[in-house]
Amino acid sequence: MKVDWRASFSLVGRVTKYLAVALIVPIVTGLLYDPWSIVPFVVTALVAIGIGTVLERLDDDPDIGAREGFLMVAATWFAVSLVGTLPYLLEHLTLQGGSLAYATETTLQRPENALFESMSGFTTTGATVMGDISFESHTRALLMWRQLTQWLGGMGIVVLAVAILPELSVGGAQLMDAEAPGPGIEKLTPRIAETARALWVAYAGITVLEMVLLYGLHVGGLAPNMSAYNAIAHGFTTLSTGGFSPEARSIEAFSAAVQWLIIPFMMAAGTNFALFWHATKGNFEKLFEDTEFRAYLGVIGVLTAIGASLLYTDPGLAGPATEAAAPHYEGVGAEPIAHTFPIFQNVEAALRQSMFQVVGFVTTTGYATMDFNAWSGPAKYLLVFAMFIGGSAGSTGGGIKIVRWLVIVKSLRRELFTTVHPDAVRPVRLAGQPLDERAIRGIYAFTLLYFAIFFVAIVVLVVDASFAGDPETLSVIEAMTTVAATLGNIGPGLELIGPMGSYLEFSAQSKVFMVVLMWIGRLEIFPVLVLLTRGYWSS
Repeated sequence: MKVDWRASFSLVGRVTKYLAVALIVPIVTGLLYDPWSIVPFVVTALVAIGIGTVLERLDDDPDIGAREGFLMVAATWFAVSLVGTLPYLLEHLTLQGGSLAYATETTLQRPENALFESMSGFTTTGATVMGDISFESHTRALLMWRQLTQWLGGMGIVVLAVAILPELSVGGAQLMDAEAPGPGIEKLTPRIAETARALWVAYAGITVLEMVLLYGLHVGGLAPNMSAYNAIAHGFTTLSTGGFSPEARSIEAFSAAVQWLIIPFMMAAGTNFALFWHATKGNFEKLFEDTEFRAYLGVIGVLTAIGASLLYTDPGLAGPATEAAAPHYEGVGAEPIAHTFPIFQNVEAALRQSMFQVVGFVTTTGYATMDFNAWSGPAKYLLVFAMFIGGSAGSTGGGIKIVRWLVIVKSLRRELFTTVHPDAVRPVRLAGQPLDERAIRGIYAFTLLYFAIFFVAIVVLVVDASFAGDPETLSVIEAMTTVAATLGNIGPGLELIGPMGSYLEFSAQSKVFMVVLMWIGRLEIFPVLVLLTRGYWSS
């Protein structure tokens, strides 16, 4: 049985064609603010429809198996990211003197930068190469498209396609397994298409709730700059654990009330969405019976407490000389106040800053409420540790995932026990159920491969930086957090790529390499790397 690549690419065409529907959002945004800004999106919609139609005709009745599912999912994510580069490339392209020229020069006019931004959006990484994030340099339509790409990629483009396209329902199980964020996806209903719809309904419902509450803070006077536009934009990128923001300084630009409100929504985004479905059916006990969910809350609680203690007692953050130039918000007032006292000799501020950054890193959202490059070494390394945890299986979060760490810890405990009691039979259990040994081996294989790619990628980036010029332009911690942030779909790292920095300074080849890291990280490695094996293509 050889791979039916025609069937795979036919379904890629179907998904690509319907990407044009999503472009309605930036087109409407453009019509509200600047009608001329819709041109790049109209062109992109026509290109998506054209490419999608051509690919769709490769197979009139595609039959999807496990192999075709891997190819279709991997190719779909790359195809939509390629199409998604067009608005960035065309944003300021105009006719001047009878020839095409850019009315305003931006960093996104370079193809590698546009592809980086698009892949970062769809994979919900949140890393950026935008030199200037502002309404003066970019249209509101483009910045809304940037936010929307993360929302589309959050729950999964293929999961959405399975939910709304009847022709994908037959092979939907294979497709969702290939795309699912975690060891597997729980089948909530007898039909896989209904499961996909249930997940997307929960995802969309929580997104709308956050948008309404954010704008409600504005109406209530607690968030003066949280306009309807900002509320919608941040709703898109919170539930997707994306982290893009139309504000250059991320969530630091908003009041403490906004920051506290976003925290539980980030935590919801890192939770298995199947639990929300059970909650809507009245099974609230499922939340607290779930071993992974309890571990998830415990990890966040412990890391937050450690982080807050480090910030509160850090003398390096106590002096006025280390305070950020941008205004900070202390307490829940709507207006920024000038610091007349040390930043973190305030329990509420220390707790808020610690919890926000910890939740942002564990869930791989990547938002920030301050430049944590100014934190002490222990506090920063706490965030580096959080980069390798990840959200729950079935959530929109990236990273290794809590459930994998749980299984690894339980299996190590089992090995220690059987070392002393060699005749004992002791299965690894999760939520009271014994796990199949193949599943345990798969988790070990994924984790080992994840760290192998991590270390190899560090070497690649450091070597490329040395060939590009000064080898000391990329420090070890920058290289480590760059790879962790792109492979784990987190976004910000430390130093050069801190929350107020960008990936703009990297070479073109490094950016393309990081595009691949984001791609394989979002699809959890195997659906992409399996395509490189001989056994996949041979009969």
